[in-house]
Amino acid sequence: MTGRPDAILWPVTLHLALVLALFLAVSITRMRAVRRGEVSGTGHFARRGAEPEGSRRYAANLSNQFELPAFFYALVALLYAKDAVTEGQVVLAWVFLAGRLIHSVVQTQTDNVTLRGMVFGINFLALVAMWAIFLLPRLFPGLDGL
Repeated sequence: MTGRPDAILWPVTLHLALVLALFLAVSITRMRAVRRGEVSGTGHFARRGAEPEGSRRYAANLSNQFELPAFFYALVALLYAKDAVTEGQVVLAWVFLAGRLIHSVVQTQTDNVTLRGMVFGINFLALVAMWAIFLLPRLFPGLDGL
């Protein structure tokens, strides 16, 4: 890569910050629900679907951050370990992060499932492209020049 392979760690770091912010949002909204008497106590959160709307949205989004992003983290680790970070990979990692951030806002602040699905598509396509750029030349060495 021209530049620094560490550049790919910035989108990773900011995604981790998003996850930590979501943990905080879930905790705060749950504590507020208990204080307001919306739930009978912390045991209330043990059952899915029994959670108040405010914390449910954040909890659902937090859960989403451990689904598709798991494949992102695995790929970044491979890219870094194999010294295979390219400028294209870094750009796609930023696209992935932007999509994750927008997805979080849409999921936690709106009921617009269509928009959320379209934003998910951005994440998905960026990640598929990242994996293809990494895997195809390794699986098909003749594609190295493409």
